[in-house]
Amino acid sequence: MDNRPRYMISVAADLVGMHPQTLRIYEQKGLVRPQRTAGNTRLYSDLDVERLRMIQRLTTEWGLNLAGVERVLQMEDELTRMRRRLERMELEMRRALDDVHKQY
Repeated sequence: MDNRPRYMISVAADLVGMHPQTLRIYEQKGLVRPQRTAGNTRLYSDLDVERLRMIQRLTTEWGLNLAGVERVLQMEDELTRMRRRLERMELEMRRALDDVHKQY
């Protein structure tokens, strides 16, 4: 997935089947954070669009309210951070083992 800003709010709303006002509400609640141009136009990335689809699934299929969605998204974000940290630690460990092997 790409995090480069690409889609204006109307296009992002069409991609996920939502009204642009819904996207504004989600931004206001902190559920999605589109980037802004110098002229203050919202631009959504592919990752933002995927997050909007997740919000849509959580509200329609799971029946969560926005407070529940916020909590699920927080846990997803924390899980992503932890996975990245674990990957970095594994890489460091492999490098350290390689250094030890080179010494023998």
